[in-house]
Amino acid sequence: MKTGVIIVAAGRGERAGSPQDGPKQYRLIGGKPVIEHTLEVFLAWAKSPAITVVIHPDDKDLIAPVLQRLDAGDRIRTVLGGATRQQSVLAGLKAMAADDLSHVMIHDAVRPFIDHDLLDRVVNTLSQGAQSALPVLAVTDTLKRGSAAGYSEETVPRAGLYAAQTPQAFAYQAITQAHEQAASSGRDDFTDDASIAEWAGLPVKLVEGLVDNVKLTLKRDITMADEKLTQALPDVRTGNGYDVHQLEPGDGVTLCGVFIPHDQKLMGHSDADVALHALTDALLATCGAGDIGDHFPPSDPQWKGAASRIFLEHAANVVRGNGGTIMNADVSLIAEEPKIGPHRQAMREMLSEILGITLDRCSVKATTNEKIGFVGRKEGIAAIATATVVYQGRQA
Repeated sequence: MKTGVIIVAAGRGERAGSPQDGPKQYRLIGGKPVIEHTLEVFLAWAKSPAITVVIHPDDKDLIAPVLQRLDAGDRIRTVLGGATRQQSVLAGLKAMAADDLSHVMIHDAVRPFIDHDLLDRVVNTLSQGAQSALPVLAVTDTLKRGSAAGYSEETVPRAGLYAAQTPQAFAYQAITQAHEQAASSGRDDFTDDASIAEWAGLPVKLVEGLVDNVKLTLKRDITMADEKLTQALPDVRTGNGYDVHQLEPGDGVTLCGVFIPHDQKLMGHSDADVALHALTDALLATCGAGDIGDHFPPSDPQWKGAASRIFLEHAANVVRGNGGTIMNADVSLIAEEPKIGPHRQAMREMLSEILGITLDRCSVKATTNEKIGFVGRKEGIAAIATATVVYQGRQA
């Protein structure tokens, strides 16, 4: 089963306040645009497929910085939507025609509080043979039917009534054909994709929704969402890394990406930068992404003599791909020689450059081993690293 994702983000959000505030999918909640929170959840999902974001033609400059921060490469494509939600979804479906999809999930950009359990429920329903999956919540409020004059005419039985959510998922070919049929018929009054599927005669399987999966429609919704994220305890994670490399006769060592002339060098398959190796492991640890050997096996000849900044840059991208923001990097070097002090500033600047964080968030320290053990005998250099990452909006 190969599933794609469409994020519908071409609306104008007229009910969300002043037009000067911009479209609601780009309003800030928790310091980031609504759509960025939504995309982060999909990108961090273990089953994350390619994502098509349908945008308004006027929003190219708004989506560009979001995509730059997410740094998801070709995992996200953007296409231009139409005048209605239906037209926008159809544009997204057509853009995926060459992707060889079996199924597609369609989600509103302004529902940022989805979680991976909900996504799993929807996809699992499809994998069990359903043609469509619709997350819903049973209606709990008493429902009234009103008259044209503004009076309550009757109480509507709520048994069997549900509030629909997204993401809604479908067999790709079936929902594409249903959308095309609706367009050909001149129908443009459908309020969601499940209603189009129902109109086309496709069975729609109900799936348990998520109470938190609210659609941000009004300005008050956005304010409350911002308060929710701002007041929530941040998901702060700390990772540790340790590495050691043996010394042998040579002309110098590379530590924290800085070459230091010396009468010895470090042995290793790559450039043996013990400091960057330890920090790479520390970053990967914050999102459970294994260690440096899992990503860059020493048995692979392509990494022979490689600069270790490649490994650290990769780890930083893994962290950001999982929704993390690197807050701090701290490296402690344990060596009798060479002296680290004269090079500490250059090392900190190198860490700042590689990780894309400010210099004050990069620390390099050094100590000797008081001539005890293999370090004390100048047989090797060890490094201990700690990284702090905030996964805002993530569940621990």
